[in-house]
Amino acid sequence: MNNKMSIKKDDTVVVLSGKDKGKRGTVLEVMPATRKVVVEGVNVVSRHTKPRKQGDEGGILKKSAPMYASKVMRVCPKCDKPTRPASIVKADGTKVRVCKKCSAEI
Repeated sequence: MNNKMSIKKDDTVVVLSGKDKGKRGTVLEVMPATRKVVVEGVNVVSRHTKPRKQGDEGGILKKSAPMYASKVMRVCPKCDKPTRPASIVKADGTKVRVCKKCSAEI
């Protein structure tokens, strides 16, 4: 299986489906092996934790859970539209991602 993903860490993405449809956030973590991403402020779950050491506080923590990368789409920083990034090879041999809508380098 090819584990290459078009979404990278620190990309701004918009959620395409699910309970958080339409929300935007920054990618905090990418997991290519499971094809999942963690997006800041999206897919927030409650985590019930016990105090492990004396002095620690237990309680309910809110944290962003991983979601499938196919449910999010990259947002172009220039035209501010969701786009599937294209890859092009420059004349000097470097490979860069570009927006398919405005052709800006991502």
